[in-house]
Amino acid sequence: MSNYTTEELLEAKRSLASTLSKCEKAVLKLTPGKSQHTLTIRRIRAFQISLELIDQTLKDAEPEITTNL
Repeated sequence: MSNYTTEELLEAKRSLASTLSKCEKAVLKLTPGKSQHTLTIRRIRAFQISLELIDQTLKDAEPEITTNL
């Protein structure tokens, strides 16, 4: 696993998911083609990628966690 504890990863996941949800709601109110819309779309994608990477890290750590019990 990385230098992060499972607890830290889960907390980061909760925080990112919350911010992602807010961005998804905000983007609906923005004008397509404008800089704020483009920036928000890019942020949404970055949050999605981050969440996938955290999920993969947690999944990879499962055998490590269960063997350490």
